Amino acid sequence: MRGPIISLASIYDHEKDKYRQVLYRGYMSELFVPYQDMTEDWYSKTFFDAGEYGLGICATSLQPLKDCPPNAVFLDGYYTTSDGSTTQTSNVFCVFERYAGDIMWRHTEPLLPGDIAEVRPDVTLVVRMVSVIGNYDYVFDWEFKQSGSIKVTTSLTGILEVKATSYTHTSQIKEEEYGKLIAKNTIGTRHDHFLNFHLDLDVDGEDNSFIKAHLRTIRVKDDSLPRKSYWNEVEEVAQTELDGRIRFDSGATEIIVVNPNKQTRVGNNIGYRLIPGSASGSLLLEDDYEQIRGAFTNYQVWVTPYNKSEKYASGLYVDRSHGDDTIAKWTLTNREIANKDIVLWYTLGFHHAPVQEDYPIMPTLSGSFELRPANFFDYNPVLKVKTIKPVKLLNCSAH
Repeated sequence: MRGPIISLASIYDHEKDKYRQVLYRGYMSELFVPYQDMTEDWYSKTFFDAGEYGLGICATSLQPLKDCPPNAVFLDGYYTTSDGSTTQTSNVFCVFERYAGDIMWRHTEPLLPGDIAEVRPDVTLVVRMVSVIGNYDYVFDWEFKQSGSIKVTTSLTGILEVKATSYTHTSQIKEEEYGKLIAKNTIGTRHDHFLNFHLDLDVDGEDNSFIKAHLRTIRVKDDSLPRKSYWNEVEEVAQTELDGRIRFDSGATEIIVVNPNKQTRVGNNIGYRLIPGSASGSLLLEDDYEQIRGAFTNYQVWVTPYNKSEKYASGLYVDRSHGDDTIAKWTLTNREIANKDIVLWYTLGFHHAPVQEDYPIMPTLSGSFELRPANFFDYNPVLKVKTIKPVKLLNCSAH
């Protein structure tokens, strides 16, 4: 089990009076945690938390009112053990509506009498699970918004992995320690967290295409204008897998999965956009052995045609892998991906250089990405959402 698996996610279109497909299946494919300490006892600490340990096997029971709010509903989880039997984990998922004071949309029209204002609160549905893998606790949230967006958030907390040292002050350090002195005689070692998500999008149908919209600066040629430049979009339809690989170096590329067989009333292809979060890429050399095994971090985005055997970015048997069954190897065949049943693979990354506040228990650090409608609807789908009734909440008071 690789954590929460979201299947057959669709959005109800009020205008068309039907459910429309968005995500056939989505889940975390791999979680790569390479430590950056080259000493004899540490250099081999490069963990594949999903493939070697299992996010589902390591899932923990959630604590009502602590891990989840009072309105949460809890579900048990099951996984298969090494001898083929099943094991139950109680309260492994919680599902709840979230309203944290966020705004779905608003506008004030100051030019009309009375300063007319319309505001709608953002009420969302959250599916949550927590996996405890060694020293780290990972909180996984899949959040479904009324606007049609799907937001995926991963939060890291737990006990920082440290090593002993003779140093008690930074002035004593004269050589590479591969980390930060975060307490007397304690080094917090630098490391990464790379979380790869398998996103089998079926945007209003099975056959989709992958578009890279490049944002480019254009110089104004009309000398009569005071402006000298503007930017536009140049869309490129990726034809093969090698065309679909992307590194987010400049932020000048937008990622859209479209259904080329369906258009809106005004002629735009129906689609969903990936809004990336933390786009930290691997800093390891590509011929480093552990990087070969974790080669999915060479790019933040990959696109492949659907293949039922290609479930995990680092392969099926990660604990014995030499890097010969990874997404980097599959895509070398350079299969066609235009107007096909395609899978989008996205990697969310964190570089963690520990600081004193991370020790001994690390405050939660979160990263997220969002799948957001892009010309999927003919107009704002939450335009007619009614405001919620007032609810009396407990007030915080200071004494």
